[in-house]
Amino acid sequence: MYRNILAPIDGSAPSSRAFSVALQLARDTGARLQPLYAVDVPLMSYDVPGYDPSYVREALFDEGQQVIDDALARMKSAAVPGTPRILDVAPLDGDIAEHILKAAKELPADLVVMGTHGRRGVRRLVLGSVAERFLRLAHCPVLMVPAQAEPEIAVESGTAPQAAGERS
Repeated sequence: MYRNILAPIDGSAPSSRAFSVALQLARDTGARLQPLYAVDVPLMSYDVPGYDPSYVREALFDEGQQVIDDALARMKSAAVPGTPRILDVAPLDGDIAEHILKAAKELPADLVVMGTHGRRGVRRLVLGSVAERFLRLAHCPVLMVPAQAEPEIAVESGTAPQAAGERS
């Protein structure tokens, strides 16, 4: 079904949850998995007088390497093939969503699995959403994994399934 799955990751809880879903899909379908970490140094850090943005960039690459190393360990544990990638986003060369799109085309990805924080209203307007922007640009199927987990289902013998914490 899927040959190549791209999973943008950033070390956040929604990203980790989405990566778990991508890992399971890759294992179940025999697909190759490419975790992708994007290093994006904020443009404003280049404008501060006397400030060297290379420190920020280096710290982001170090963080990215840790996130990628964790993803690779999880892939090896699940016997899922693939090659993680760290992507350097140039400050004036488009946003992260556009760079993820380029990476998806280069792979070429049959599916992109992304986490989303699920922000709404003013928070979404102010903070934006890489996942939402990518979804609008995507050329292949995209699976958005929400930050919030589904309620657990408890099944007792002889009774109908109930949501965890629900009483009869």
